[in-house]
Amino acid sequence: EEQARLIRDQPDQPQNPKVLRIAIIGAPNAGKSTLSNQLLGRKVFPVSKKVHTTRCKARGVVTYEDTQLIILDTPGLTSPFKAKRHKLDKAMLTDPWDSMKHADLVLVLVDVSDHWTRNSLSKEVLKCLSQFPQIPSVLVLNKVDLLKNKFILLELVTELTEGIVNGKKLEVRSAFKHNSSSSAKSPLQITQAFPLENRDPESHCVQETDQAQEGSSLDNTSDMRASESSLVTEEAEGPKCSGPRDLKNTKGWPCFQEIFMLAARHGEEVDTLKRYLLMQAKPGPWEFHSGVLTSQSPQEICDNIIREKVLEYLPLEVPYGVVQVTEMWEEGPSGELLIVQNLLVPRKSHMMMLIGRGGKVISRIAQEAGQDLMNVFLCDVRLKLKVDMKS
Repeated sequence: EEQARLIRDQPDQPQNPKVLRIAIIGAPNAGKSTLSNQLLGRKVFPVSKKVHTTRCKARGVVTYEDTQLIILDTPGLTSPFKAKRHKLDKAMLTDPWDSMKHADLVLVLVDVSDHWTRNSLSKEVLKCLSQFPQIPSVLVLNKVDLLKNKFILLELVTELTEGIVNGKKLEVRSAFKHNSSSSAKSPLQITQAFPLENRDPESHCVQETDQAQEGSSLDNTSDMRASESSLVTEEAEGPKCSGPRDLKNTKGWPCFQEIFMLAARHGEEVDTLKRYLLMQAKPGPWEFHSGVLTSQSPQEICDNIIREKVLEYLPLEVPYGVVQVTEMWEEGPSGELLIVQNLLVPRKSHMMMLIGRGGKVISRIAQEAGQDLMNVFLCDVRLKLKVDMKS
């Protein structure tokens, strides 16, 4: 009731409100919901290793002083073929596009730990960017902590931006002294393209330094010792970013304004990105009351967290056929939240997998989901899960 009242209420506007609507897009499982949760400071979006954990667009709200960031967490951009394969709702295909229509800024998330996909933006992402070239876009390289050889990041930046950032040409200059006998680890400091306010107007340099700079400090674990490695931006006649482009042989997007490198799961460098987003906000009325954290109802948050655990513990395609029915949702005598949910599955074999030997799987799901719900709702939660066959 309180959540419904806060969403219904007029926002408590400050004197000079500022707002920024941010669409986070990327391939499935790039870490969009993890990044959203880190920006919000609390876990309100479901996260799992399986693709398509996020099934619909949901909004998160960050209110800081006179500024409101509205984060549009969207399903991973996917093709109609894959949507059919995972029994996904049609909204999974349209929601990311709808989010783009309402966005002031788009964050394109790339999982740099996936060596199969990291060298190019997916066709769906490129199509989305090409369709909305007027919306400022920022490249976010996620999961950099999982890269052993950080020099790969220099190559990825060049490929994913087509060598152009903020209308300026990037040059990668590197001279390596190969030292195969040495096992010494040479630190590599890469400073991302930061907001213009923070840059020296005389220099547009992303380069290696002896001391850690503000930005990602990344260890290089290869047996190469870098004597010089830098990304230099030069004035360039940048490509026109005003209309759809031919995407047939396109790998990157030359219209990114900034680049950030982070590890969303551990919160590394998320604050740097958050500060940048707050600075990009423009004067405008707030959409939500400052007490709102998400546009989702408590029941939707609960459903999402339980589904996240089901996805985590069931193999392959099985969890995508589970239907959730909430049978009880009430407050107990001591203020605790009592929830009973029935999980309906299409086959007896799925039922056995979900229950597990001696009820171990379903018990673990209930325990972990209950703990997450306590962290979200900030109260005691008693969660009971039942498993039945679909009638």
